[in-house]
Amino acid sequence: MTDPQLRRRLTWIHGTGMAIGSVLGSGVLILPAVTAQAAGPASILSWLIMSALAFPMAITLGNLGARHPHAGGIVEYARLAFGEAMGRVTAWLFLGTIPIGVPIIALIGARYVVGTLGMPSGMVPILAGAMLLVSWVMHRQGLAMASWLQVLILVLIAALIVAAIFAAGSHVRLANFYPVVPHGWLPAAKSAIEIFWCFLGWEMVGHLAEEFRHPERDLRRTFVMAPTLVGVLYMALSVVTVGTHSYGAATHGAPLSQLVGLGLGHAGSMITGALALLITMVAIHGNVAGFSRMVYSQARAGVFPRWLGRVHPRRGTPTAALTALMVDFAVVPAVYSLTRVDLGTLITWPSTVFLVVYIIAMASAYKLVAGTRLGRVLPLLPIIVCGALLPFAGWAVIYPVCLGGVGWMMARVQKSSAVSVSESHNSHSSLNR
Repeated sequence: MTDPQLRRRLTWIHGTGMAIGSVLGSGVLILPAVTAQAAGPASILSWLIMSALAFPMAITLGNLGARHPHAGGIVEYARLAFGEAMGRVTAWLFLGTIPIGVPIIALIGARYVVGTLGMPSGMVPILAGAMLLVSWVMHRQGLAMASWLQVLILVLIAALIVAAIFAAGSHVRLANFYPVVPHGWLPAAKSAIEIFWCFLGWEMVGHLAEEFRHPERDLRRTFVMAPTLVGVLYMALSVVTVGTHSYGAATHGAPLSQLVGLGLGHAGSMITGALALLITMVAIHGNVAGFSRMVYSQARAGVFPRWLGRVHPRRGTPTAALTALMVDFAVVPAVYSLTRVDLGTLITWPSTVFLVVYIIAMASAYKLVAGTRLGRVLPLLPIIVCGALLPFAGWAVIYPVCLGGVGWMMARVQKSSAVSVSESHNSHSSLNR
């Protein structure tokens, strides 16, 4: 009897929905206003650069997924390009991203909803925990149905935001775009780190490659459609946020709600507060989907404990990896409840790890798709930009160094163990002879 496997049920429509959902998350609620407050109109340039960066990065990830459809995603690409040790290092780097980043997404979304709807502040961690739990239950039931629901919710979300942008357009004032750099260029550079958070998530679809019906075709389509739609939406939102000056103390923690309120009135603002719950849910859902498959694939390969590779025999979902992830998710809301730590500071830490992960992914692509000119050119820009952004992460740079060090040591230990077992086996064979 063979072990249960992941099921091939997804199409490029599912993939596009999962990719957009993974990216169009809590960042859209606050970051256009946060970056505008920090850098002024210069923040628009930061958004433009990061939107442009999304295309070569996403297309490269799509090409990698199409060539190497594996639930390990970037971990598998690193292993193929640079060997087992780099694969293990990358797997450990991932452990420092989603288990922290997704609860932050939940907390930001919950805080936004609570602030907009006038709920008690103590509801923030409770609401965040509830969203994480709902996502876990949905994933245990299967991915195909949940992804269709996500597509429908995303259409509704995008329609509202587009309507808000057009409605608020009449409130845009040219004077709000000057001075372009009110606080200098350094805040604009630092804001790019926070903006990078809004473009995290493309790689999560790569982890679903084994569940696409036609990964060679569908992944390429997904990674063209998703960054196009997300980039246009983010840029338009950034321009309108600055042009209407929908940022600063007057936003009361709900800048997107204020922006929508400009065009659609009080009812529009309240609707946006409610939809923030859905925006957060689709972001959680997309990231949980990809990360659980990565953990499953590495358990299957022996990098993580074997029990994490268990798959539900009927639903084809990695139930053990999902359960372990849910246990991890409980930590961040608990810490937030006790300390009320600044979420903007927390965002920097997993974002910095992702900078390193994307550098590894692009370097892997440069080596694995070396046979094509476009394949060699596309990864270079993300490598340069991600490398240039790393110094602005400050002390958070220590985090990926520590995680990578653990992964490297684990690779050395496993290699030493394998050598010892081999030598013991050879010695035993010699004695028998």
